[in-house]
Amino acid sequence: MDTVGLGNALTDVLLRPESDRVLAEIRIRKGAMEMIGEEQMGDIRKSLERLEKKLSPGGSACNTIRAMARLGAKTGFIGKIGSDDAGLYYENEVIKAGVVPHFIKTEGISGSCTVLISPDGERTMATFLGPAATITPDEIREDMLKGYQYIYVEGYLIVNEPLVYATMQKAKQAGLKIALDLSNFNIVNAFKDLLSDIIPRYVDILFSNESEAEAFTGQKAEEAVRTLSTMADIAVVTLGKNGALIAQNGTVVKVDAEGGKPVDTTGAGDHFAAGFLFGQTQKAGLEQCGRIGSLLAGYVIDTVGPEILRVHWEEIKLRVNDLLYNK
Repeated sequence: MDTVGLGNALTDVLLRPESDRVLAEIRIRKGAMEMIGEEQMGDIRKSLERLEKKLSPGGSACNTIRAMARLGAKTGFIGKIGSDDAGLYYENEVIKAGVVPHFIKTEGISGSCTVLISPDGERTMATFLGPAATITPDEIREDMLKGYQYIYVEGYLIVNEPLVYATMQKAKQAGLKIALDLSNFNIVNAFKDLLSDIIPRYVDILFSNESEAEAFTGQKAEEAVRTLSTMADIAVVTLGKNGALIAQNGTVVKVDAEGGKPVDTTGAGDHFAAGFLFGQTQKAGLEQCGRIGSLLAGYVIDTVGPEILRVHWEEIKLRVNDLLYNK
């Protein structure tokens, strides 16, 4: 097995308001990821019920793991869902993607994320975690980790400190390499001390975007990626339309972005991580891994939602094969 993901199991509800005025009405800052309660989630949905919606299994780590599976990787996903229709939908979609499910189930409603896509493609997220945020350390069993090379942990779980510490300790004991995505600059700002302890102790591959890297290090991307690579074996800082920087052992590699003007940036970072990690499982070099990541990110920004359309995957796999074996 290649990679198992650990993250918030959330059904994405994707909406496209005509303007950003909606964001002011629901009091959420553009580009932010706001944590909300069940009541506020209901109010937001009600105020936007006139808009056409699209459902998709989401959560950062699950997006990454499902994309890896589409490439042919043998992946699994650990998450917690409720007993409602949304939980059943989520589980079925994960299985359909070819991912081995390791779900913890509980009574009640499942978590969801309302994704508001602005006319310029920027996304703003209002997230109701529900049971997704209630995973306890003892619910991460050894058999969930057994046989995998990597575990990919989304940074949103940092709020659950006991879970993160216990899971990373279990993963190391099982011989897995640990990849962590910083996920959001608000998470970095709120948990900087915790991240400063966890990353050097456990993390082998660290993913961040430009704003997250700067929030953590106080440095611009070019300096930040070098600093981060002294804490983890490999540091990746994505730069949106300017590509990505990858650092290891004092060497910095830059890869260009792919794709045109984004329709929706939802899932771009998740798919970059998917491509990069897939390259790692194939023993590819840093530049190859980065280019596969950019390839996937370029495809996902061309559609609404956090996943690439099925029609593109055969073409993608041919291009990935070319990147891996025709240097």
